[in-house]
Amino acid sequence: MPKKIPMRRCTGCGEMKEKKDLIRVVRTPEGDIRIDQTGKINGRGAYLCDDASCLRKAQKKRSLQRSLDTAIPDEIFDELHKRWEGFQDG
Repeated sequence: MPKKIPMRRCTGCGEMKEKKDLIRVVRTPEGDIRIDQTGKINGRGAYLCDDASCLRKAQKKRSLQRSLDTAIPDEIFDELHKRWEGFQDG
């Protein structure tokens, strides 16, 4: 029996993709917002494609804020934007 591949929806573009190909942003039970490198931090998660254009769409539509039901600190967006510095726009 083939193993089921977990799929998640990108909050930027709305496409379903494999969980391992997405970046997880999590709101912990304490209310902290973190970028989850492991995919294992407890809390409510939202996913973004590993693509700067999806991050810009999510920022513009405020979809990350809606998904996590809280304000997203600028530092989180800055940290995400740094992932693509030095690369061409996706």
